[in-house]
Amino acid sequence: MDGNTVNGTHVEDVEGQNEAAPLKKPLDITYGIEDVPPWYLCIFLGFQHYLTMFGSTIAVPLILAPALCVADDNLAKSKLISTIFFVSGICTLLQSIFGVRLPIVQGATFSFLAPTFAILSLPHWQCPAPANTTSGLNATQNATGGPVGGDEVWMSRVREIQGAIMVAACFQVLLGFSGIMGLLMRFIGPLVIAPTITLVGLALFGAAADFAGRHWGIAALTIILITLFSQYLRNINIPCCGYSKDTGCRASSFPLFKLFPIILSMVFAWIFCAILTVANVFPDDPSIREFQARTDNRIGVLQEAPWFRFPYPGQWGTPTVSVAGVFGMLSGVLSSMIESIGDYYACARLSGAPPPPTHAINRGIGMEGIGCILAGAWGSGNGTTSYSENIGAIGITKVASRRVVQVGAILMIVLGMLGKFGALFTTIPDPIVGGMFCVMFGMIAAIGVSNLQFVDLNSSRNLFVFGSSVLLGLAVPYWLNKYPGVIDTTVPELNQIITVLLTTGMFVGGFTAFILDNTIPGTPEERGLLHWNRARGDDDMTWEEREALKVYDLPFGMSYIRRSNCTRYLPFCPTFCLPRFTGEEEEDMGAENKTTHTTSL
Repeated sequence: MDGNTVNGTHVEDVEGQNEAAPLKKPLDITYGIEDVPPWYLCIFLGFQHYLTMFGSTIAVPLILAPALCVADDNLAKSKLISTIFFVSGICTLLQSIFGVRLPIVQGATFSFLAPTFAILSLPHWQCPAPANTTSGLNATQNATGGPVGGDEVWMSRVREIQGAIMVAACFQVLLGFSGIMGLLMRFIGPLVIAPTITLVGLALFGAAADFAGRHWGIAALTIILITLFSQYLRNINIPCCGYSKDTGCRASSFPLFKLFPIILSMVFAWIFCAILTVANVFPDDPSIREFQARTDNRIGVLQEAPWFRFPYPGQWGTPTVSVAGVFGMLSGVLSSMIESIGDYYACARLSGAPPPPTHAINRGIGMEGIGCILAGAWGSGNGTTSYSENIGAIGITKVASRRVVQVGAILMIVLGMLGKFGALFTTIPDPIVGGMFCVMFGMIAAIGVSNLQFVDLNSSRNLFVFGSSVLLGLAVPYWLNKYPGVIDTTVPELNQIITVLLTTGMFVGGFTAFILDNTIPGTPEERGLLHWNRARGDDDMTWEEREALKVYDLPFGMSYIRRSNCTRYLPFCPTFCLPRFTGEEEEDMGAENKTTHTTSL
């Protein structure tokens, strides 16, 4: 049974039920979660995911460069970029196969930037005077073969961040696989998820404006192209030749604009910028803002990067651990978990899947913790989290295939080992990335608001909870950024944790909505909890609803898991807190596993 059949049956059987109907809208999905597009489409669509997460991924090491003392060392930046992509590919495969099982991409997280800067701002991590550092290209070797000079300066700082991330991530693994996070989800409904996801998009408007503001003309061109391809031309197919074993060569059509609006927009805008660069339309003075629209402003990375480089654990040396660093990084881990939960719901909503059940969230959070441990071991200088940008790409392309994301992950691993290829895409002008962000982040914010369809919007209680949460999620971080250092508890580590949490809009808005929604009196129907908990598997479910939740099952061993009674008590198993399948249901599911789950990896 293929993914289309499952999705189609699921919509038909359940759409007639008034209570769950809002969850079953197909959302015009071209490829569902369990659908497998042709191999050539998987490669192109996976490459599109690679390009979508490229801007934010390369932004992290570029932002960290001054604090790591590699501001002028393009080769060191290239090594960090390759490592991040390599680890992101591994973590994406783990998450899509064993984790939450949604088509969600893992990548570098901005949640870890604030604690990283706090750690590196300590006196003993201040960058030495320029006279005491050398370029990474000219670093010498000591008697043991280890790097000295400029390389050791930034590597020692990366090792400190590595140790803090790895220890703090163990806390995330514990919260996920122990089921504690799943227990908290029983108190989280649409009114908590809606402001959290909305603030994921709204909180990123600064990054979108910064990138786009380097040349609003080029950014506007990118926005117009994405809008043109994804909205106006999405139903226009390109004539082409098709081939099948049954009919041979035949005339066919291909939905080019619907499947590849982001790649097409970036390529056209990039070519346009290259022409203007050759014509010297853009200024060649780096101090001028429009200089960032040139395609040759990072050409040095392309020249210095090696053709092949294999990242490996401990490549910068043995990680170091400090108490202050671990406590500071815990705040980033907490913020990342809250953001990821919102991303899970947004991804499920855009993919046409039911909200993720408790066991899927437990596995997802636990697997992200393992991903952060791997990122720390490899020395990416950052952790990993779910990428909101790629969720927005699903909303634009209408392609939610898990296989596409897995192919994209393999591309991340392969291209992470090809230094020249990764360096090539660092030449994408910032305004193009900014234009793409404007569309993506707007889509994410709108998806957050769409969760309000499950609640009673005529209730002043619900309007108060949502409005207050969103406003506080914007106001509190703004105030703390305007007045840094205002949090003073006489305990530096506690100051870091409180500051990072309160400067994260998703945490402030989500926590406010959590408190208000669970303390202000309201009926479950008014709060939208009836079909919400039903879809998550918290109440008795029909056979059709169990079929819908099958997208969150593990790729193998499901027949044994369903027959075993003890797995119902494991927080990360798909049968967690569910009644056992008996009789015909168990036989039917066992037979279906043989045909379905072998191809749903």
